[in-house]
Amino acid sequence: MPTTVKLSEYLFARLKQLGIDSVHGVPGDYNLNLLDFVEPAGLHWVGNANELNAGYAADGYARIKGMGALVTTFGVGELSAINAIAGAYVERAAVVHIVGTPTRESQDARHLIHHTFNDGEYRRFAQMHQHVTVAQANLRDPRTAPAQIDNVLQQCLLHSRPVYIEVPVDLVAAPVSAEQLKTKICLPNSEPNAYQDSVIAKVLDKIYEAKQPVILVDGEARPLGIVEDVQKFVSHTKWPTWSSGFGKGLLDETLPNFHGVYKGQFDDPKVQGFFNDSDLVLVFGPHFSTTNSHASSSIPKTQAAILITDTNIQINGQVFRDIPARYAVSQLLAKIDSSRIKSYTAYPDLPRDQPEAFTSVSADGSITQEKLWRILSTILRPGDIVLGETGTSGYGVREMPLPPHVRLFTPVTWLSIGYMLGAAQGAALAQRELMASSNYHGITNARTILFIGDGSFQMTVQELGTIIRKNLDVVLFLVNNEGYTIERCIHGLKAGYNDVASWRYLQAPSFFGASDDTYTASARTWGDLQKILASGDLDKKKGLKMVEIFMDRGDVPKGPLSYLLQLQLAKQ
Repeated sequence: MPTTVKLSEYLFARLKQLGIDSVHGVPGDYNLNLLDFVEPAGLHWVGNANELNAGYAADGYARIKGMGALVTTFGVGELSAINAIAGAYVERAAVVHIVGTPTRESQDARHLIHHTFNDGEYRRFAQMHQHVTVAQANLRDPRTAPAQIDNVLQQCLLHSRPVYIEVPVDLVAAPVSAEQLKTKICLPNSEPNAYQDSVIAKVLDKIYEAKQPVILVDGEARPLGIVEDVQKFVSHTKWPTWSSGFGKGLLDETLPNFHGVYKGQFDDPKVQGFFNDSDLVLVFGPHFSTTNSHASSSIPKTQAAILITDTNIQINGQVFRDIPARYAVSQLLAKIDSSRIKSYTAYPDLPRDQPEAFTSVSADGSITQEKLWRILSTILRPGDIVLGETGTSGYGVREMPLPPHVRLFTPVTWLSIGYMLGAAQGAALAQRELMASSNYHGITNARTILFIGDGSFQMTVQELGTIIRKNLDVVLFLVNNEGYTIERCIHGLKAGYNDVASWRYLQAPSFFGASDDTYTASARTWGDLQKILASGDLDKKKGLKMVEIFMDRGDVPKGPLSYLLQLQLAKQ
């Protein structure tokens, strides 16, 4: 290894070491020189239709591979992406946002140049990003740049949240020390101590005392890096286990003690009763936003709950700090005495998600939300990535029983409609890279399957072009219900502002460059849909496949949306 490398070479070498193989973004005059170093570093440049979509894609990529990267230009580019960065912050996707900035001379002299407010103030954009990133670095000195880069990337890895790096044009090729590249960036070590062990002992005492324990797995288990150990714990205890919408797809749902998403007040009364009567609810990676907890109704009562978060354990409302989640869960696994825990010898009669067959519907009947998602679950296979856009699709996919190693993206907290199309591009690319490196559970033929409404599709449709250009294996189901059905449920049931333009959706692949033999189909009845799924055409070719499903604008899945819809109808 040479003793010095160019600053850009150092930065991209670090991304490569952290498992990033592709960089998303859009070229702009302040990052063009920087982009010259992407491919020589062994990284794949994606190139997106716009910065917002690129941010969504980097987020989706990060949730599958662990970390993603995005390059934008100063001002106009980075602000176009900031909505996506905010979503990644909220829902904990480790995205490295690299911004090409004007030369240090221009900044110091306060030159009135383009992509600024024309007032000589250059720091506003970075100040905005301080609110939506966990660490920032403004590279100004080649001597300190490697240490700044390493610190920021370690924070990204540690917190699984976006970080922000500014690279001035005149520093892109500046020589920097390569010495630190010999040492990989890792998570900081946690030194066990008597205090931590005493808290683990308290948790174990609660576990041994429990007469009706259950487990709730939430989505922050993924960024905490505890999914594998939580899976072992669920398998070991055999206690009834649910996930949140955010957590669905993290566990092996074929386990007999997994019972799907816990829906709080919208769940089966039998399930609600059992969950609420439990004297111990062990929660891994809680993310208790109202939209991820069914209007807070799935949050367990404090007196029964043990919450394991980043570095805290909360026992019946009392918070014990400085106990990293990875250490806590690994210690629970190592120290638990199976002979002392509750064993459900007569396992409770609790429902599990089940697939639905076409025999349960009439071939000439209209397609409805009530049956659709369980019927569509029959096409899923191990290793698929499933995305359900904010709206009816996002609630519908939560009803799907999932094969092993299927990852699910559902709307969680940020709920920026259109996100899932960009995220599907990033997730599909990450999936392909993992399969190519034989690092995907031994699976080599998985797909990315996107369910998206017509309104959301119109928000970010340009990213279809990237999916086509990169020949990604994406199956896109477009739900055509004539506009923003989720908004109609909230307000404006018949208002024109919840309508969208009527597009010829199946012509979109052709417009965005797909080959003439790209598979497209539409379904208005159950019989139409059955023929599509039975034909095998969704599996015969690589690349994009698109199916348009026509549904009634007032039809929604059972649960929060149907509850809101009934409130709207009552006002009529």
